[in-house]
This record gives sequence, C-alpha cells and structure tokens, in this order.
Amino acid sequence: MSDGATAAFPQSRIPVVNVASVPQRSPLRYPGGKTWLIPHIRDWLHRTEPEILIEPFAGGAVVSLTAVMEGLAPCAVMIEKDSDVAAFWRAAIEHGATLSEWVRRFDPTRENLEKIERRNPRTVEERGFRTLVLNRTRRGGILAPGASFSRHGENGKGLLSRWYPETLAARLETIGKYNDRIIFHEGDGMKILPELLREWGRRAAVFVDPPYTAQGGKKAGRRLYRHSEIDHAALFKMLHEHEANFLMTYDAAPEIVRLVRRYGFDAVCLAMKNTHHNRIPELVITRESQFA
Repeated sequence: MSDGATAAFPQSRIPVVNVASVPQRSPLRYPGGKTWLIPHIRDWLHRTEPEILIEPFAGGAVVSLTAVMEGLAPCAVMIEKDSDVAAFWRAAIEHGATLSEWVRRFDPTRENLEKIERRNPRTVEERGFRTLVLNRTRRGGILAPGASFSRHGENGKGLLSRWYPETLAARLETIGKYNDRIIFHEGDGMKILPELLREWGRRAAVFVDPPYTAQGGKKAGRRLYRHSEIDHAALFKMLHEHEANFLMTYDAAPEIVRLVRRYGFDAVCLAMKNTHHNRIPELVITRESQFA
C-alpha cells in the first residue's frame, strides 16, 4: 500500500527481527509465514495470559507451536481448511514418531519426488508425509496446484536446499511432546471461530492471519493457497461482536485500513521486506492499544 497506511498508523515499538534469531518450530515452510512476528506474539500473550490460544487459519502454525512450547498459553486450538495441510497436522500431532522415521529415510531425488507427487495416499500419515515432502521441495513451499519443484534453491542446492531430515525429524519429535496441549480441527475457521468465541470469550487469545490478500487487483492468494477467498468485513465484524482478545495481521490495503477505523481497533505499522527486498507495510491489529 501506499504511504497512506504508514501515515495513518504509528510504527510498532517492537522492531522487525531477523527470523534466524527466532526458534523455528514448524516443519512447514509457509508463504506469508509469521516467524518474524514472534516478538509481538510473546509481548501480547505475556500481557493477556489467556487460558487458550485459538489460531483459525493455522497454515504453518508457528504461533500455536510457540505459544504452547514457550508456556505462553496452556493449550492451543489450530484450525485449517486445506485438506492436505490438515492431514499434515493430524499426522504430526498423532503420528509424529512415524513421520520422523519416514523423513530420516526419505531420499528426495527427482524420481522419488515425482512418484510421491503422483501417489494417492491411503492413510493420514501418508498424506501428511506427502504434504511435508512437497512443501519442503517445491518453490517457495507452495502447495497450490501447479506449483513446481525447486530448481536452484538455497545456495544452488536445488531439491535439497530446504530438505533437512534431522532438523525436520527433531521438530516433529518436539511437537509430539506437546501433542496433549494441541487441539486440531479441520474445517473453515470462519465457521468454527464463532463457536469457540462463544465458549471461551475473553479467556481466549485469537491469532488471526488469513492467507488471503485484500488488495483489490492483487490475486497472489490464488497462486499460493488452495483456498484464497475470505469475507474480510465479516471477519472484522465477528471479532468486534464477540469482544475477542485478538491479534491480527494484514497487508496494509485500503480496505483493511477502512475496517480498522470502522470498528475502532488499534493498529501499528511494520515495514516488511518481501523476496525482492522491497519494503511492504504490514499492519498488526489488536482490540486495544498494545504496540504503539
């Protein structure tokens, strides 16, 4: 967006951090991942001390994993609509030891990757493993139909550039240690979230990061995600009506600026760098002033 968003909202008092300085909890690489936001998440959860964290658009689920692993919330509810990503989280939470073993044994040659890409998985473990393999070997971690495998990758390593078997296996094993504190739902976060808000009210902290663009003519979401449409206005209205304790991130699109103002929410601006090293304003939105 424009300089209008930057002028409309103050800069966050918490600086953007190098993601390498934040513990990497998730085995998935996710377009629009929020590892950079973890310092804000820690500050928010320390202040609110919730009984439960709810993440209605889980994706890579770095916030849920951080919350339970760092003791910032007693438990987390993760919701994911994409059936392949959902299969991964079910497998990781319920069958982490199996996935860890398969990761250590898998040889990501082009032939093996094309074979697993064509395979029709029979079990949740097989489907979850397939999701993980494709996520770690496709360009940008993109799982949407039509995504291609990495060619050059990190440091010219191609297919192997993001495949770290011991690291991935260790992350899966760590998730297994916390699986009694993670509740997973496959489904539409927009439909499930109101039920959870009615049950938990202000005792819950809700992290909202829809993997969809609100930019009028910008349709990157269709390329990055299988489910790329959401009613942004309905989401804001829901959070307002339930008086939810939430932290939400969005591109600083004009539509979002208008919604923040309409509902009287608080927002701060962060200047993020995209893959082309351009600075893109991103909003961190809360019900009450938190980061100014």
